[in-house]
Amino acid sequence: MNTFPSLDLADHLLQSIRDLGFDSPTPIQTLAIPVILAGQDVAAEAQTGSGKTAAFVLPILQRICAGPPMDPAPIRVLTLAPTRELALQVAGVYRSLARRAPRSIKILGVIGGEPTEQQIAALAKGVDVVVATPGRLLDLIGQSVLDLSRMEVLVLDEADKLLDLGFSDALAALLPLIPARRQTLVFSATLPQALLDLSAPILRDPVTLRVDDAPVGPVGIQQRVIEVDADSRRMLLQHLVEAESWQRALVFVATQRASDLLAAKLRKAGIWAASLHGGLDQEDRATVLARFKNGKLRILVATDLAARGIDVPKLSAVVNFDLPRSPSDYLHRIGRTGRAGATGVAVTFIDHKSAAHFRVIEKHSQIQLPREQLLGFELSGEALRSSKGPAPKKGARKSKKDKLRELAAQDETMAARSPPTEAG
Repeated sequence: MNTFPSLDLADHLLQSIRDLGFDSPTPIQTLAIPVILAGQDVAAEAQTGSGKTAAFVLPILQRICAGPPMDPAPIRVLTLAPTRELALQVAGVYRSLARRAPRSIKILGVIGGEPTEQQIAALAKGVDVVVATPGRLLDLIGQSVLDLSRMEVLVLDEADKLLDLGFSDALAALLPLIPARRQTLVFSATLPQALLDLSAPILRDPVTLRVDDAPVGPVGIQQRVIEVDADSRRMLLQHLVEAESWQRALVFVATQRASDLLAAKLRKAGIWAASLHGGLDQEDRATVLARFKNGKLRILVATDLAARGIDVPKLSAVVNFDLPRSPSDYLHRIGRTGRAGATGVAVTFIDHKSAAHFRVIEKHSQIQLPREQLLGFELSGEALRSSKGPAPKKGARKSKKDKLRELAAQDETMAARSPPTEAG
């Protein structure tokens, strides 16, 4: 059985691990930590909730402590995350695991929605680790206040979502500023070819790690698919909250407006709920998330982007009120529950219109889930049939030249039939 001491981690890190109550490494930690300690580049695929943050934070902290302290501390590690919440969460993991380090390790979260001046002042005093979002990173690069000339490690966390957000622009601005000789770590729930292509120029002979080459969803999560009419979803959600005694549930919707509307209707029904999305300022987002983690909210209605980085212990359920756009988003969503060995339930609502899209998600996620209907919320009507007509036969459609020839022939025929006009 693998243990943290068998991974050659320093004593101060083992003490921090014990303080946090971790008994044994997860599969991705077992695979990644020795490779990172050896200084190799890594492209790692591990599902949400698999412990992948600690998989790169632990060896990075060991590397920092192995070197001599410098004052002011140069930026030695840059970790990029797609959202503010995830960046703050990752920075928190660095701080938690660095508490027993033999010397002070300075960690700074550089995110949008917070005063730039304070972040610039902190950078000027010296920082060992910067955890940043792409937008604020580009802002600071534009102001020439980031000295990355002594950077040793670049980490891309949730790299698939970074790709979706157009990270290539930030990467193009970043590369000229960082040393060519560095260690690069790419961590993602999925490693699609587009991500591997984008990462190729920044990785040097990477070790590719996959915890499971055929993922079927995080272990410990009961996945349910409930067929229900679209306009009955809210009442079904309210029923499930009470009938299943959910203490805290994360509900995913497609848009910011839908998030606000659903949260307002749930509050009106007597359920403590709030919305979380990119339209809120950082202070409001932090307040809402804190209330949810502290148990003062029962339901958090969120969009995909805002929910990246949410890590709530003992989250009862995740609900796909609206379907995610992609299989990777589906895995990210349901991975918010059942974390760190706990169990949870992930519920997806579908109707006739969304059924085909969910079948695509199932196919690419290599899962097949039974459908269920609940008494009083049954799906009505029949599946919609395609309104498309038969495919056109090859050669049946006239080309532009054929149409022009026909028009010319019609003109000649009409001219031949028309009586001659008198000269004026």
